[in-house]
Amino acid sequence: MGCVHVDITLTNLFLKKSFQVHALVDTGAFLMVIPPSMATGLGFDLEEMSARMVTLADGSQTLRPCVPLEVKWQDRTTSCDAMVLGDQCMVGVLALEGMGLVVDPVQQRVIPNPKHPNGPILFAAMSAMLDLLSKREPPAA
Repeated sequence: MGCVHVDITLTNLFLKKSFQVHALVDTGAFLMVIPPSMATGLGFDLEEMSARMVTLADGSQTLRPCVPLEVKWQDRTTSCDAMVLGDQCMVGVLALEGMGLVVDPVQQRVIPNPKHPNGPILFAAMSAMLDLLSKREPPAA
């Protein structure tokens, strides 16, 4: 399979500053990745952001800043964290799942999940679901 890219809009959740980017899709990565220049361009002060340990493809680990973003593809949006490293933007599965998107490997493109064409299915916490179920009236006998 070749490389799949997608055009997305990234927005700083605090300042509402946005960039449109052409990003690599990596279904083997969980979080997004954005380069430091993009993070600072979105208005993040990398010295003020929390840092998380990230494991790279070669197995090494490094402590990197992590920034909160809104990600938009066409009419779908989600919010997720992005690790700040490297020199290109990369979309991981957290953002894809959050927008209900999948990779079509034959056409080498990102598409809405055919199982949920109208958007992702979002589930409430188990306790909230059980609470709702307990308030329903029992079926008539």
